[in-house]
Amino acid sequence: MNIFITGTDTGVGKTVVTAGLAAVMQGLGYTMGVYKPVQTGPVSDVEFVRTIDANIITKVTYSLSYPAAPSLAAILDNVKIYGNRIKIDFEAMKESCDFVLAEGAGGLLVPVYEDFMIRDLVKMLELPVLVVARPGLGTINHTLLTIEAARSAGLEVLGVIISNYPPDTDDIAVKTAPDIISELSGVDILGILPESDPANPEALIDMMINSVDLQRIFRIKIPKLSSRGTEFNPDSTVIP
Repeated sequence: MNIFITGTDTGVGKTVVTAGLAAVMQGLGYTMGVYKPVQTGPVSDVEFVRTIDANIITKVTYSLSYPAAPSLAAILDNVKIYGNRIKIDFEAMKESCDFVLAEGAGGLLVPVYEDFMIRDLVKMLELPVLVVARPGLGTINHTLLTIEAARSAGLEVLGVIISNYPPDTDDIAVKTAPDIISELSGVDILGILPESDPANPEALIDMMINSVDLQRIFRIKIPKLSSRGTEFNPDSTVIP
């Protein structure tokens, strides 16, 4: 399954989740692609992906210098963004990969150009959405709004991953937020990722194996995986 990974905001951990998912599936023997339709700012998300696993195929259609919404960054760089170019690049990447993870910029209602927003881009690419959310106060509202924005555009929401969850927290708001989000939205929590060092590839892969429901995200049968030292089995089959 090809998936679009969005967030409830900027800096919630979309790139870490994208890189981790891609690296685990690459380790299982799949050819993985990570596609960034529009990259803004000096820090490259796909460069981070390559530091986790250099074998992952990556592609950026528009790389813009200013850290802002794509619509504004494109104006500042005197670049014209075309949706059909994004579509062509994505379709080409699908041809060379078993799975493609497309990562957005910010959230679903970030403008890409004019009144064409990220959720319009997702609909154009015909992808289901995986939402990455923060663990702290306010995440219920932000996550439910993101899910509502997706559904109002007719998008399928695969589930939610909570990133950077504090270990042994006593904060009742943090502890109850995942269940409340799932109950109110009807969307499953498919992973709760603890705080970790994302720059450590081995640790990131271990975290994804131990904390995320890979089988439900990719809708394939995945052999039971354990932490580091385990050899991945590439003989997985697609669930009908």
